[in-house]
Amino acid sequence: MEATSGTDEPVSGELVSVAHALSLPAESYGNDPDIEMAWAMRAMQHAEVYYRLISSVDPQLLKLTKVDDQIYSEFRENFEKLRIDVLDPEELKSESAKEKWRPFCLKFDGIVEDFNYGTLLRLNCSQGYTEENTIFAPRIQFFAIEIARNREGYNKAVYTSVQDEEEKGANNGETGADSGGEEEKGANKEGEKEKTDKGGEKEKA
Repeated sequence: MEATSGTDEPVSGELVSVAHALSLPAESYGNDPDIEMAWAMRAMQHAEVYYRLISSVDPQLLKLTKVDDQIYSEFRENFEKLRIDVLDPEELKSESAKEKWRPFCLKFDGIVEDFNYGTLLRLNCSQGYTEENTIFAPRIQFFAIEIARNREGYNKAVYTSVQDEEEKGANNGETGADSGGEEEKGANKEGEKEKTDKGGEKEKA
């Protein structure tokens, strides 16, 4: 991913169990579980990096590939009415959907590196990469949907919520510091008063 211009919410470890669902040419790797695990781990790392990215940078400013404009244009030309804030898996995985997606994906063979590599895709863009909210999709499908989510403002929900949380945390830290300062000032005043009282008692004596 060539993202340019967070939250540390982890990608669920249980996603490793669905490594077999990676859209990779099975004939190339057979059923070797080590190979499947390696690809699953790579997909999870990619997901973690991307989620941190949209959490720390305004998604509308992001550029994910060198051909974002082409991907977005082709995507909306072919899938004009596809709802992308909350995806319906049937719109991606059913036989009729696959028939529609196949020519779109193949247009980017040789243009987008590893265009058909298995990648994790969130169903609900306002949530993170949990097992219930994640499916495997070809890399070009991930780019098409996430570029559209970024440009159309849907991923801003993640960025805004993370920034709000960080701001609250910072404010709480400042409040704690202020309270400490108030206590210290109070203690100093008490100490000064005690000294003055003692001084007055000495003068009376």
